[in-house]
Amino acid sequence: MQWTQSLFIPFVATLTFAQVLSPPAKTETVIDGKKLTIAYSSPSIRARKIMGGLVPYGAVWRTGADNATTFQTGADLVIGDNGLKVPKGTYTIYTLPGANEWQLIVNKQTGQWGTEYSQRQDLGRVKMNVAQTPAPVERLKIELSSTGPKKGLLKMSWERTEVSIPITVQ
Repeated sequence: MQWTQSLFIPFVATLTFAQVLSPPAKTETVIDGKKLTIAYSSPSIRARKIMGGLVPYGAVWRTGADNATTFQTGADLVIGDNGLKVPKGTYTIYTLPGANEWQLIVNKQTGQWGTEYSQRQDLGRVKMNVAQTPAPVERLKIELSSTGPKKGLLKMSWERTEVSIPITVQ
């Protein structure tokens, strides 16, 4: 019994510590009476180089930590200026970061660990707007907001990078 407890206690401590490093977060909004929700894990900078470092340019990123980032929409959407059509449902969000250009990836596979990405499951990809934040953002923040009738915005900020993309409810 003593041997089992000594193995169990460090395991629980490890889980608790990991959860504090990248706590679960959620953003949601209602656009035209339809709810949109994103659930993710929110890592912090913790004195690391993030963009082009921990988050490498030119490689698909899970856009958060731990489990894959989940996107639920209660309406059919059009995302971005290129018009990615996203039917009502649940998806996983990934991104393809670059120094000057980012892409949002909407993937049909759900419930997986964040690094279990399958390009074959992509619903589509669309270019995001990239800007620099006025001040460093310590913890990854994903926001959904309503910007007018049938219009919304998805925005992600971390370190000194902010990416965003318009959303239209159909």
